[in-house]
Amino acid sequence: MESLVIHPESAEQLKTVKAVLKALKVQFEHQPTKLPDHVLKGIERSLKQYENGQTISLQEFKDKHFTKK
Repeated sequence: MESLVIHPESAEQLKTVKAVLKALKVQFEHQPTKLPDHVLKGIERSLKQYENGQTISLQEFKDKHFTKK
């Protein structure tokens, strides 16, 4: 038999898929997704910046990163 890897896009989709599999008596395993270390470090750094008040508005971000010079 073959295995399937499913990528639900929301908690509701995940819940529905699990319910269907249970109703069909299909065995499945839950394998949580772990974010890579560099992503976790970036999130941690960003949260510290936020706590220290180092923030900019969305418009400032757009001006800084998306306007052509």
